[in-house]
Amino acid sequence: MASLIEFQRRRGLKLVRGEAQYVWDSEGRRYLDAHTGHGAAFLGHGPPRVLEALKEQMEKLIVCPTTFSSEIMYSCLELLSRVLPRSLMNVYFQNSGTEAVELALKLAFKATGRKRVLAFQGGFHGRTLGSLSVTWNPRYRRGFPSLEVRFARFNELSSADAVDESTAAVIVEPVQGEGGIRPAIPDFLRELRRACDDNGAILIFDEVQSGFGRTGFIWAHQSRGVEPDAMTAGKCMGGGFPVSLVAAKGWLLEGIEGGEHGSTHGGNPLACAAICGGIRTLIEDRVPERSFRTGSKLISMLKELRGPIKEVRGEGLMVGLELEGRVDPVVESLERRGVLVSKAGSNVIRILPPYMISEEDIYFLTEKLEETFVEQGS
Repeated sequence: MASLIEFQRRRGLKLVRGEAQYVWDSEGRRYLDAHTGHGAAFLGHGPPRVLEALKEQMEKLIVCPTTFSSEIMYSCLELLSRVLPRSLMNVYFQNSGTEAVELALKLAFKATGRKRVLAFQGGFHGRTLGSLSVTWNPRYRRGFPSLEVRFARFNELSSADAVDESTAAVIVEPVQGEGGIRPAIPDFLRELRRACDDNGAILIFDEVQSGFGRTGFIWAHQSRGVEPDAMTAGKCMGGGFPVSLVAAKGWLLEGIEGGEHGSTHGGNPLACAAICGGIRTLIEDRVPERSFRTGSKLISMLKELRGPIKEVRGEGLMVGLELEGRVDPVVESLERRGVLVSKAGSNVIRILPPYMISEEDIYFLTEKLEETFVEQGS
C-alpha cells in the first residue's frame, strides 16, 4: 500500500511500457519522454545491448560481493578504461549518485584530514546526509544535521578565493542540473583547479547527470580542459539499471583502508553487466556525437519560439528553458499534449530526452510548447 505522501508526489500518470524515446500509459497513450527518470533513461527505454547483457548475466551469476572477483567485473573494468579520463582509472562501484558523492567526500576527508567542503549555490548532489549537506536548496536541508559546508556563487571566478588550507574538497557540477541547467564556464573550473592545487584540497566533479555523452562529450568537464581529482558518475551508465561509481586518481582511492567503506550491492554482477551494455551503446552508436548534433538542433528551435521565454541554455541534450513565470502549468499542459518534461527550480523546464530522439520528435516537442504558450495567452 502506498502512503499518502507518495500519491501526492505523483503526476497522475500510470506508465506501463517504454521503448526508446517513448513511454505509454495505462490508457494506451504514447508520450515523448524528455523526463527520462531525471535523466536515467538517456540511452532510451529498454536499450538492446543493456537488456542482452542483463539477460545473459542473469543466467550465470546474480550475487557476488566485492569480497570476490567476477568475470563480468573484469569485463566492466576493461570497457570503462575505454571511456574514463586517463587520470581517473581507479574505480569504486556504488548503486546511486548520492552514494557516489558520499564516497567522494569521504575520500577527500581521509586524504586531507580536513572537514570543510566548498559547494555552490544551485548545486544538487543527493539527499543522503553528506550529499545533502553540499546540496544548495535550503528546503531539502531544513531539519537535518550538516557537514561543515560553505556555499559560494556558481560561475564566479572570485569563488575560488573561498578555498583555503582548511578546505578538504570542492564539489561542483560541470553543468548544474537542478540549479537550472547552467553550464560552468571554463575559467571558473580552472580557477577552482588552481585554488585546490595551491591549498591541497580535492576537486570533485559531479557528473551523475551531465556525464556519459549527454552534453556532446563523454564527460562534460572534458570540453573545459580541466581535470578533477575524483568524479562521480551514474544514472544512465547502466541504461536505467541502478549503478554509480567514483573514478579517482590512484593515490586518492588507495587512502581508504579495508572496512572504511563498502557496499553490499555496489558492483554486483547485474550492475556490471548493465554498465557493459551501456558502454557498448555509447561507443557503437556514437552517442556523444549524436547528442551534440541533435541538441544543437533542439536548442536552435527552442530559441525561435515565441512565448514567455527568458533564456534557452544547455549543452547537447541537457537543455533548460527559463520562463518568466512558474513552469508548473506549462509542464502539466505538455503532459496533456504527449510530452513529459521535468522542472529545474520554479521557473526552468528541464528537457532531458534520450539520445535517439529524431528531428520529427524535436518538431513535435517545440510544436507542443508553442501550443501551450498560445493556450496560456503568452
